[in-house]
Amino acid sequence: MVGGTFDPLHDGHKKLLERSFKLAGDDGEVIIGLSSDKFASWKSHTIRPYKERRSDLVAFLNEAGFGASWMIEVLNDRFGSSLDVDFDALVVSEETFRTGLEINDLRKKNNMKKVDIHQITCVLAEDGRWISSTRIHRGEIDDHGRLLR
Repeated sequence: MVGGTFDPLHDGHKKLLERSFKLAGDDGEVIIGLSSDKFASWKSHTIRPYKERRSDLVAFLNEAGFGASWMIEVLNDRFGSSLDVDFDALVVSEETFRTGLEINDLRKKNNMKKVDIHQITCVLAEDGRWISSTRIHRGEIDDHGRLLR
């Protein structure tokens, strides 16, 4: 399981998704939570509509040709279905690691098995700072981390 707003879908997001599919293996399944428009509205910059972000995500997944099956679910909060369904692993970034820990704490309180948390390191831009959607929206970098200023 993995989640995000994915706007724009940058190299850091792609690393997160690639790791998810590698862990799932060819016979596995990856559940991808995609933030709803309402949940994403807290961001400091404008977010494209869910339908457009989903379309970009689907295009990337189809182009990548991962072996595992996948499904996209709407995320209306930080947890999505992670507190209700059985799954093995959660893939997070350095930014979302604490949410992964919180998910496991809540799963334990609900008598559900904990899941493995796999943290990726964030992808760095040319300037050595993290690639982020906020930096892309500010016009500092492109979706590959190349400096624009």
